Amino acid sequence: MSLTPHHDGSALYVPEQEPALGDTVDVFVRVPAGTDVRQVHVRTTGDGEPRFAEAVVDRRDGDEVWWRAPVEVRNPVSNYRFLLTGARGTRWLTAAGTVDHDVPDNGDFKLVSYAPPPAWARDAVIYQIFPDRFARSAAADARAVPDWAVPCDWDTPVVGRGPQTPYQFYGGDLDGITERLDHLDRLGVNTVYLTPFFPARSNHRYDAASFDAVDPLLGGDAALARLAEAVHARGWRLLGDITSNHTGDAHRWFTAAASDGSAPERELYYFDEATGDYESWNGVRSLPKLNWGSAELRRRFATDPDSLLRRWLRPPYALDGWRVDVANMTGRRGADAHTHEVARLLRSVVAQTRADGLLLAEHGHDHTGDLDRDGWHGTMNYVGFTDPVWSWLRHGDEPLPHFLGTPTGVRRRDAPAVLATMDAYRSLVSWRSYTHSWQLLGSHDSARIRTVVGDAARQEVAAGLLATMPGTPVVFAGDELGLTGANGESSRTPMPWHRPERWDASTFAAYRALLALRRGEPALRHGGLRRVYADADTLVFLRESTAGGVLVLARRAAGAPVRLPGLPPAENLYGGAPALRPDPTGAVTLPADGPTFQVWRF
Repeated sequence: MSLTPHHDGSALYVPEQEPALGDTVDVFVRVPAGTDVRQVHVRTTGDGEPRFAEAVVDRRDGDEVWWRAPVEVRNPVSNYRFLLTGARGTRWLTAAGTVDHDVPDNGDFKLVSYAPPPAWARDAVIYQIFPDRFARSAAADARAVPDWAVPCDWDTPVVGRGPQTPYQFYGGDLDGITERLDHLDRLGVNTVYLTPFFPARSNHRYDAASFDAVDPLLGGDAALARLAEAVHARGWRLLGDITSNHTGDAHRWFTAAASDGSAPERELYYFDEATGDYESWNGVRSLPKLNWGSAELRRRFATDPDSLLRRWLRPPYALDGWRVDVANMTGRRGADAHTHEVARLLRSVVAQTRADGLLLAEHGHDHTGDLDRDGWHGTMNYVGFTDPVWSWLRHGDEPLPHFLGTPTGVRRRDAPAVLATMDAYRSLVSWRSYTHSWQLLGSHDSARIRTVVGDAARQEVAAGLLATMPGTPVVFAGDELGLTGANGESSRTPMPWHRPERWDASTFAAYRALLALRRGEPALRHGGLRRVYADADTLVFLRESTAGGVLVLARRAAGAPVRLPGLPPAENLYGGAPALRPDPTGAVTLPADGPTFQVWRF
């Protein structure tokens, strides 16, 4: 077992998880007794000036020494790091790890004094639904097919890339979702996230034609109210999806702006007054970009008493929050840099409307500069979780299709490189932002995890990491059945309710058991993360909290047994391996088979 000093920002090391500006809080660093550490200082940078305070030994626990030091919450985000001194000199311990040379402050640990995310979010297990492809109610049969649509039977193959792709219409609706909530209950989720439900001229509905009503093709406002009532009756949460970066070109705001240069809606978008041309998302003409320099846009979108952001958070819908589409681009265009003030505005409006509302940002790229402010509560952690998990567990040697725009796709990497990627992004945000971000194995914008990893055994390993690593786990509807898809569009597969032969029962059972494990173990929801061992094909880590700890083994392939000294006896919670019993030398031996995923409780 690795004997290195450790701190990660979790409650085990920072008991006060919601500090207020001006507080002084205790932080702890854990040092194995055999490590060359004789003295510990904490360095803070309040108001930009470094200051040092000497830590004291708080307690000795077996062969570990716990040092305690005070940190003043001087700024809304207060940085701190540890200076470790021993016979062989000094080292820094930062969120990026232990180093023997000076490193910039951006990798320091962080205390955040802004209002915390809603408490329920830390225990959320989220299920993402693409409404057109999840389930049809009987009422869907009576609805006329819109003029933009290519009507499809539920068994029609999805066209993953082609002119029909955004227009294939399967007719899933909100009452269909309500009728299938028992499936979600069996799986073990407690939060439903819907991709957009507003009227549009595509099956994905990210090209909203209105924010004022639910698409009649989904059953209209009444169907959303019925779904919300059914979800909340189970004690669950319901999240919507809002496009803050753009609307559709059929939106009444845009049609008014495009038809009349003097219309008040003109300022809501970016028009070239000389040519009449307009800015759009990535050049896609059907998605005109919103101009957040406009006070009128801010009023209509957010601050007005009946703004779209507020309306759907109130009864009878009472959404529990929003996932914000293309949050990374919202408010950014050339010299315009409104992103952070927009995030702050949207968060304040959500909090005013319902104090426990969640505001979660989509980032397909580096999110670290946009978190730890008084805006987004967290992000979709594609770069710090999805991409590295894919690269470790992916099937075959040929590059996968592009990952969210990367031309060379995802290449196969060994565990140390995967951990380096995860740590690089984790170290640049607070523990709070990291644990309130969504960890996902795929979504409606990516390939399916089964296609990436190639078989059920490796998908189980991926699902195990999803359930046991810090962050909020998100399951894209159908992954639990082993559905496949090579890109985002082909992954939007209709759920095969009437085709049980297409269900991978073993994969469903694994997801169900792993999510139950997460719900049942406080350390998996609230504990810290301590790396123990890694080789090319193996990851071993601890999740520890004041309520206890678990040891996790993930292998992508069989290898040599791993012997770890200094661990107490532990019972197996998942994977069926024997209990761990120290041998006469005090070491335990982990199984060598693979692919495998195993969890033990101390």
